[in-house]
Amino acid sequence: MTQSIRILLLSPNPDDADLIGRSLADTGMTSMVTRVEDREAFTKAVVESAPDVIIADYWPNAFDVRGTLDVVRQTRPATPVIVLTESITGAAAVACLRAGADDIVLVPNIKRLATAISDAISRRSPLSRLTTRQFEVMRLVAEGHRTRDIADRLKLSVKTVESHRGEVMKRLEMHGVVKLVRYAMQVGLVAPS
Repeated sequence: MTQSIRILLLSPNPDDADLIGRSLADTGMTSMVTRVEDREAFTKAVVESAPDVIIADYWPNAFDVRGTLDVVRQTRPATPVIVLTESITGAAAVACLRAGADDIVLVPNIKRLATAISDAISRRSPLSRLTTRQFEVMRLVAEGHRTRDIADRLKLSVKTVESHRGEVMKRLEMHGVVKLVRYAMQVGLVAPS
C-alpha cells in the first residue's frame, strides 16, 4: 500500500500508538494513528475521522470489543476492526471473531499487524460499493427477514427491496442469497445470535 493508512486506535495506553506506528513503518506501511480511550470519543472519531481500519485494544473491564463492533456496524460497516492485545483467552478470541472482528494480533507478534491490516481492508473493500440503503437491505436479509418484512420495516415496496438485494449481489459479485448471508456474517454485518 502506497498511501498512508488512517488508523483509529481504541486503547487506554498512549504508548500503543507509537508501537503501532513503528511496527508498520518497519514493514514499509505508512500510517496516521489517532488514539481515543472511551466510548464517547470513539463514537465521535469513527464518524469524523473516516478511518481505513480500527484497532481495538482488548480490555474487557471497559468499553469492550463487542461495543466497538456495535458502533462500527452502525456507523461505518465497511471499516475493518482488528483486536490488538498482550494476551487473550481462547473463549474471548472466539467471541471477538464471532462478533465481527477481522483479526486478532498479539503484541508479541506485532510484525503481523501490517498483513492483518492489508488482508482486512482487502476483504472489506467490496462493501465500499454499497449505498447506505443497500447495507440496510443486506443486513436485514442476512438476519433472515423476509422480503415483505424488509419492505414494511424500511417503508419500501417489495419490488424496491428485491431491486436493492439484486444490486447488492451484483456489486459484491455474489450469486445467491446464501453466499450473501455467509459474507455478511463473515464481515460482521450481522450481530451474533
